[in-house]
Amino acid sequence: MKRISGIFFSRPTLFIVGAVAGALALAGIAAMVLYEMRMDALGRARDGAENLALILQRDIERNLEVYELSIDAVVDGVSDPATLRLPAGIRQRVLFDRSTHARDMGTLLVADRTGEVVFDSAGYPPRRRNLAEEDYFTVHQRAAGAGLFISRPFVPGAQAADQAIALSRRLAGPHGDFAGAVVGTLRLNYFHRLFDGMTLGDHGSLTLLRSDGTVLMRRPYSVSEIGRSIAAAASFKPLLLASSGSFIGTAALDGERRLYSFRHIGTPPLIIVVGLSTQDIYAEWRRRAWAIGMVVALLDAFFIAVSVLFASQLRQRLAMEAQLHRLASTDGLTGVGTRRLLDETLDTAWRAARRQRQRLSLLMVDADRFKSFNDRFGHAAGDAALRAIAQCIAASARRPGDFVGRYGGEEFCVLLPGTGLDDAIRVAERIRAAVQAIDPAALGAGEDRLSVSIGVASFDGDTQRYRSRQELLLAADHRLYEAKAGGRNTVRPATAAATPAATPAATPAATPAATPAAGGGAAHPFTERG
Repeated sequence: MKRISGIFFSRPTLFIVGAVAGALALAGIAAMVLYEMRMDALGRARDGAENLALILQRDIERNLEVYELSIDAVVDGVSDPATLRLPAGIRQRVLFDRSTHARDMGTLLVADRTGEVVFDSAGYPPRRRNLAEEDYFTVHQRAAGAGLFISRPFVPGAQAADQAIALSRRLAGPHGDFAGAVVGTLRLNYFHRLFDGMTLGDHGSLTLLRSDGTVLMRRPYSVSEIGRSIAAAASFKPLLLASSGSFIGTAALDGERRLYSFRHIGTPPLIIVVGLSTQDIYAEWRRRAWAIGMVVALLDAFFIAVSVLFASQLRQRLAMEAQLHRLASTDGLTGVGTRRLLDETLDTAWRAARRQRQRLSLLMVDADRFKSFNDRFGHAAGDAALRAIAQCIAASARRPGDFVGRYGGEEFCVLLPGTGLDDAIRVAERIRAAVQAIDPAALGAGEDRLSVSIGVASFDGDTQRYRSRQELLLAADHRLYEAKAGGRNTVRPATAAATPAATPAATPAATPAATPAAGGGAAHPFTERG
């Protein structure tokens, strides 16, 4: 956990990435919740539509059954010779019960095989009327098994408000031949009133259809739509695939997209269709979705804004810490590493070299006679000299992993990971030559050139020779003493024969051959640095 938090606190951009990821996750969760809410709204609407369709189916089916029983009673009475022999008044009461006087029920008629009306529930003698051209009569002429037939809407009277449908059943003779039909009418006002009592929403619809797609009644009501066929509409075809069901489709009559639940009534069936508009179904869901969406959007924006602000503050803090670290780890005068950073880097490099048995070389570089140079030309010239020497060292040790640090005063230390003794000597020579090439006039030192003495020690993976980083550092320091004693402006390497224990106080006569510069001057018989 600390490691993860450390990664976040060291990389401010991760806070923004994390906030964006969190915002997306929150938006995703909100989207899932809204989707579930939408499905719940649709499910509740489907249940409501199916229940309403069931209620309407049972109401219509019950009333049609009552009327059908009255028609069947007339069929049975007309087929009974004893009933036909009764006096006219009694025969009327036997053939036609009181159901014909119910609200919205029309008259019952009996027509013979030619279509002439021979009995009329309205009274005797019957009205003069021929039904031979009507569909509810001819259907029984053509098919003996037509059963109860429900006609297309028609106007039995003079006013359009009296639109009705006819229910008819075949009369059969003694040998099963066609003998006429019994016809009853049912006013469409019954369906109109029934539909008006239902709650559908602002854009809902109720439709009663014949199985051939003819509209018998519809809400919202329009006279022009009664009797119209929607058999060719895409939304009609699913109504014939099952006796009940639900689907979402676009209405053929008004183009509204609705959830439809339907049920068949009787055989051949009428079809009752309940349509609930999707805009009504999802109206409340849309209001909630807007509210939830706005809250989530504001929260996401807040999280991202806070993360950006926090990342900005953290970035500034890290920049300040980096600057403080640079100030703490960079020598203010020379621009190279401080003694503290040198110790840390040497410890890390030494551990890596020992663990991986890799080479590690160390150079100790000291400015020759710097105290007298400083006393003679002043501190400003001395500071300029140290900066110039540091630049020469840094320019010579420029590989990745090379490190230059100020050891103290006018002394510098160079770490060369992965470098053997021969290569380290070449680097040291480049440093020595570069320092000697510094223009003294640029330092305000007249014609006195600068020079450095360099001690070199190298670890080749043999832990028997150097058991610690202190021993490696001490070996290079001893070689530096020898270089000073050997005449300065020289590079003195630590060989296998010259370990730190073997060279407690080097003298010109006891040191290995140095690599003096051309015209390096005579050797000095003292070992102190200067």
